[in-house]
Amino acid sequence: MTYEFDKDFWERHWQEGRAGSMGGNPPNPYLARETGGLTPGTALDAGCGGGAEAIWLASHGWHVTAADISSEALARAAERAAASGAAERLQWVEADLSVWSPDARFDLVMTHYAHPAMPQLEFYDRIAGWVAPGGTLLIVGHLHTPGSTGHGHHPPAEASVTSAAITARMDGTEWEIVTAEECLRTLTGHGSRAVPLHDVVVRATRRES
Repeated sequence: MTYEFDKDFWERHWQEGRAGSMGGNPPNPYLARETGGLTPGTALDAGCGGGAEAIWLASHGWHVTAADISSEALARAAERAAASGAAERLQWVEADLSVWSPDARFDLVMTHYAHPAMPQLEFYDRIAGWVAPGGTLLIVGHLHTPGSTGHGHHPPAEASVTSAAITARMDGTEWEIVTAEECLRTLTGHGSRAVPLHDVVVRATRRES
């Protein structure tokens, strides 16, 4: 089965009960690890979903533009942000990231499991162009594993990548690769089940010149 990750797909996804529970998940653990040593500045969360990562950044002093194609996801995220004490440092943008472009570059561009209506690696190429000189690109994606046949915790192949596939597209004269790894972690809080997640994590710094 193939998937078209368009607006209708994502609105349905966030209107489902399981996706609703995802909106309450904590930020993924790679975010603090990979950005904790950075000086807060401007950030873009590309495909922010329920907003956990964007809110975490804003709570740590970043000024965050959080973009997603789903109005349902953004409504949940804004509601959650209102209780965080960091809402004034967050801007929510409803946008199709396969065609939308920001009007400025950012000190940090990050994406966490986002699947737009375009090839996955081309999406990463696209958002990499939004990183300012000296800034950071953080990609957290799904690693495809055998038997992955649907979206959610078992993403389809077209929404999955490897760290090598991402870094192979990054020109070494323009980017310094800081992190490139594939990880297995366990997500708890889904009923009585512990859900294994196979992740790809890539962090790179755009060289100043």
